[in-house]
Amino acid sequence: MTSLLIRLFIKNADATDKAEVRTAYGKLSGIVGIVCNLLLFAVKLTAGTLSGSVSIMADAVNNLSDASSSIISLLGFKLAAKPADADHPYGHARYEYLSGLLVAVLILYIGIELLKSSFSKVLAPTSVAFNWLTVAILALSILVKLWMALFNKTLGKKIRSQTLIATAADSRNDVISTAAVLLAMIVSHYAHFELDGYVGIAVALFILYSGVGLIRETLDPILGRAPDPDFVEEIRDKIMENEGVLGTHDLMVHDYGPGCQFASVHVEVAAEADVLEMHDMIDNIERAFLSDYGLHMVIHMDPIVTADEAIGDVRHRLCAKVAAIDERLSIHDLRMVPGTTHTNLVFDCVVPHGFSMPNAELREKITAAAREIDPNYFCVITVENSFAALPRK
Repeated sequence: MTSLLIRLFIKNADATDKAEVRTAYGKLSGIVGIVCNLLLFAVKLTAGTLSGSVSIMADAVNNLSDASSSIISLLGFKLAAKPADADHPYGHARYEYLSGLLVAVLILYIGIELLKSSFSKVLAPTSVAFNWLTVAILALSILVKLWMALFNKTLGKKIRSQTLIATAADSRNDVISTAAVLLAMIVSHYAHFELDGYVGIAVALFILYSGVGLIRETLDPILGRAPDPDFVEEIRDKIMENEGVLGTHDLMVHDYGPGCQFASVHVEVAAEADVLEMHDMIDNIERAFLSDYGLHMVIHMDPIVTADEAIGDVRHRLCAKVAAIDERLSIHDLRMVPGTTHTNLVFDCVVPHGFSMPNAELREKITAAAREIDPNYFCVITVENSFAALPRK
């Protein structure tokens, strides 16, 4: 069914890096969500009225709020597709993240309201009328919501949308909550013990737990989440496959919304190489990232002296000693400045997040290690934080 809907309503469905295609996916998800949730609201409202069950009525209201969530998602995708303008030169793609955040907040609100009504039902229990029509309605609802969860998860993975992933999680929560309501109704009927309020509390706590997790996930890209380690390694491998590249460091990736990412990185090349040739290679790498990943890459070229074997030997030995202090540490941009009484080693040292050693102590340790190589070495070290640690190879 999902594949059929994609073929019928989305042109060029495989071109998911294009804004108009992402918008089409979001529109399809939104319309399907609105229609399905309104239908489920109507039938559950009927079932809740017939049975007098607070948990079924809460489930019906949940579906009504899900329809509102679908409208928010639909609006978010529409706003995200707006082109860049003078006030927003990087576009409006982050609207998609904001719509996902609103959906997550709605999930929290639903959980709180269900918790309140269920607690009241525990304090003042009332019998729930059992009939097989209500059972059939709830069973049908479970099947519909299960399909919607798979549908939105498939669409979310195709376009890498946290909004649709959140919508899929919401539908999964509905499957669990409705199944719990159905089970409670059947058990209460045959065991002659009212479980309606207790099940409502359990479902509400699960929804709240899920909502908090979704808020965290949707906030991450807005706050500036670190790029995925696999993506970082893929970037490094693609850069290193170019002949003439000696190393790479200081990668930063900026996310302005799905399909709108910018990055900068330093690439080491031989100082003795032809500058125009190296510049041409850098241009080719930048264009390759834009065409293959849709990633706007800016590369800073770092010249490394390779003709002087002494510098290469010092670099190799110093790298090993720094890694011995902590294997997560790395150095780059090493320069040797000889003097009459000592030689300055000028370089940068990258430390990972959560590295507890004070910068002054780290400088002392590295300087002591360098003087094990030569007592006349004096280190001038710039300590940098890692924004996206490139894998050590």
